[in-house]
Amino acid sequence: MAQPIATPVFLSEGRSNSLTFFTGYIEIICTFEGSKQITFFDSMKRTLLIVMLLWNILGGQEAMAQDWAGKNRYHQSNLELMSREADPQRVVLMGNSITEFWMETHPQFFADNHLVGRGIGGQESYEMLARFRQDVLALSPRAVVINCGTNDIAENFCPYDEDITMDNIKSMTELALHNGITVILSSVLPCDHFIWNRSVRNVPQKIRSLNARIMELAEQLSLPYIDYYNAMVYNEGGAINPAYSEDGVHPNSLGYSVMEPLLLDQVKKITKH
Repeated sequence: MAQPIATPVFLSEGRSNSLTFFTGYIEIICTFEGSKQITFFDSMKRTLLIVMLLWNILGGQEAMAQDWAGKNRYHQSNLELMSREADPQRVVLMGNSITEFWMETHPQFFADNHLVGRGIGGQESYEMLARFRQDVLALSPRAVVINCGTNDIAENFCPYDEDITMDNIKSMTELALHNGITVILSSVLPCDHFIWNRSVRNVPQKIRSLNARIMELAEQLSLPYIDYYNAMVYNEGGAINPAYSEDGVHPNSLGYSVMEPLLLDQVKKITKH
């Protein structure tokens, strides 16, 4: 009998303290003041691993507060990459949990295509900007794919301001270009509500508006743009196709399979030269 595939559902911000367990297939929710809320949808055989992970996170709140941007998250991996021979085809994917879960769900896709995942769940654009030097510039990639905005709109840490989100995207873009790194911009994925913050209104409208500005920036700077949104949107209501996501926000394995050719189409245009 085939084993269930372990697929993370979401990593987002929380405001209360709770720890909920379900048997069989599990949903573990752990939230704590000023820190992360983590939900994993997994089989019973993964219970111990998840509990250990939650224990480590709960015990590391002070360290997380000191490293609010997650600059140390990939520190060791970055050192290992920098110690190797330079890879002229290396492409870094800067993002949030959508990127983080992508490399966990399809690791071979990343390995086969010289992709380096630098996603951190729950992060807004300003946190990505803060760690951009460590997780992108220091790795000297051929290109960087920037995917952010979901958690800005979800107001994980602060009220959403589209202008500020765009400023952060522009700053990351300028930093990369100044250092000779090609920038590939990408759309925010479709979503009609956030399961961890249902108080956010007009989510589809905000996503469409931000995507229009990201695409406009790409056009102004003659940069590649990946339109994940229109490939994955389900209807005029702006929801992601339910076949591509279990929680309405994060892609499942099939969803990532839809995204992959769109990504490679732009990446190969750059790395083949």
